[in-house]
Amino acid sequence: MTRIDPNTLAADVLDRARTAGTMICTAESCTGGLVASRLTDIPGSSDVVDRGFVTYSNDAKTEMLGVDPRIIASHGAVSREVARLMAQGALMRSNADIAVSITGVAGPGGTLRKPAGLVHFALAVRGGQTLMQVKRFGDRGRDTVRQLAVQTALTLLLKGVDLVVQLD
Repeated sequence: MTRIDPNTLAADVLDRARTAGTMICTAESCTGGLVASRLTDIPGSSDVVDRGFVTYSNDAKTEMLGVDPRIIASHGAVSREVARLMAQGALMRSNADIAVSITGVAGPGGTLRKPAGLVHFALAVRGGQTLMQVKRFGDRGRDTVRQLAVQTALTLLLKGVDLVVQLD
């Protein structure tokens, strides 16, 4: 994955969301709020960023986003299913039109089934679909995995703005 300047990408997300009249929400686990931080580092972002949920623990995913603990128990917190429920839960608990979620193993550590660098993403669109994406960044170090996950999430948000425009 080629790195794109995250500040430029975040500014593009905000500009396109502003033009479309779209509100954004984030639900983050392994990135610990870095996506929301990138967006809100830009002055004036409050007109399109509604809120961000940092749900690092399983309890937080359940309490703040409504993720069924049975789904976490059966699939694990790092899974397609949990990413989908995180994005949908964030959308339901916000005033946003689109929500992106991230759950993964930034490293170090991991297992054979869920190695360091495995990250699941979801993008939920109010009144529309939920898109899923999985990335296997590899065991490239915690900071690198987290930064690549931020880039992927911001790119998904750009797609989400386009989807909202198509729904209108």
